[in-house]
Amino acid sequence: MIRSLFILSIKGEIIIEKHWGGYVDRSIVDQFMDNIGSDFTEVLPIIITHKFYLINIQINDLFFLSPVQGDVPPLFVIEFLYRVVDLFKEYFKDVSEEGIKNNFVTVYQLLDEMMDSGMPFMTEPNILKVMIHPPSLMDVWPMSNESDLSLPEGALTNVPWRKIGIKYATNEIFFDIFEDIDTIIDQNGLVITSKIAGHIACQCHLSGMPDLTLRFTNSRLIDDTSFHPCVRYSRWENERIISFVPPDGNFELMKYRIYQQIQPPMYCKPQITYGNTGGKLSVMIGPKANQGKTIEDIKISIPFPEQVASVTFEADIGKVAYDELTKVLTWTLNKMPKEKTPILNGNISLIAGSEPPKVNPSCSVKFRVNTLACSGLKVDSLSVHVENYKPYKGVRSITRGGRFEIRC
Repeated sequence: MIRSLFILSIKGEIIIEKHWGGYVDRSIVDQFMDNIGSDFTEVLPIIITHKFYLINIQINDLFFLSPVQGDVPPLFVIEFLYRVVDLFKEYFKDVSEEGIKNNFVTVYQLLDEMMDSGMPFMTEPNILKVMIHPPSLMDVWPMSNESDLSLPEGALTNVPWRKIGIKYATNEIFFDIFEDIDTIIDQNGLVITSKIAGHIACQCHLSGMPDLTLRFTNSRLIDDTSFHPCVRYSRWENERIISFVPPDGNFELMKYRIYQQIQPPMYCKPQITYGNTGGKLSVMIGPKANQGKTIEDIKISIPFPEQVASVTFEADIGKVAYDELTKVLTWTLNKMPKEKTPILNGNISLIAGSEPPKVNPSCSVKFRVNTLACSGLKVDSLSVHVENYKPYKGVRSITRGGRFEIRC
């Protein structure tokens, strides 16, 4: 059972405090802040105290903290916290301290509806938006002395995520397949570890109560899955088919992981060498296994150790910046050129009297490739049942650099 929720700023200030099953003293927040210290980059999702398990997630500069006792599945609590975050994004566009403070009333109304006596109750955005109007709509709707106490349509059916009687002049549905490459590549360009973290976002504008069947050409590629509640999991287990009655509007249909050795769509060859007083830096990037697609929004980040005093650099393409405070060099390109190979060269100066670093840092790479699914996952067909119409269907694939690291 989830008893309480605290939303904290990064300084430990309590922004939201909500209790569903008994009262938890605010002193638990002090225990949480004492345990995490000043390093917010490696906060454990579960912190054990003598009385509570402090289950938390960090979103931007906010902590969502839920103290629990007894035999409560941690992933159950973490999933609920992420549902709260996703709902805030639906209502307020972003999750920030200012956004929450400007919408206190709406936040508490949402938390009241999402939980009932410590158990998640209503977490579907489509239903909640009927019951609790987003702030942008409340500002323009005329106020009435009468309250609408009736439940929204569909709330008591077996498909609470979809309203009854939806009508569109044009029926259409779009799928976006996003795949993030998480990989580690050694100094010789060999892949050490590799996996793909993907998710499928859907935009649905279909009339009535359609029952959809989605098939992939190569569904056996997919290893781990997590589905929206609308998906019938038994059909996926037995037939590798996604059968569902979709919510109206935007929603995330599924998340998945694929564990396989893949060739990334670009290469990056960083080289760092040190002498007694300084060193040399050279970075070369280019396309690789990109199937002729354009690589965009490229960002190369290299953190330097404390011994480095300054870095001078020159790139033939793109923009380069060096942060003196964090000692991180960032090289950004709008897109990968086809006519030449981008190269970055630089000189490294060490602090006087310091020894050269014994270990080189890892280079972080971000990028985006449109109309490409690096795993090869493709939609084979989408069938509509129950309703008698043929909707317009669209599928788009996007590959991005996730936790993409290259050892220098």
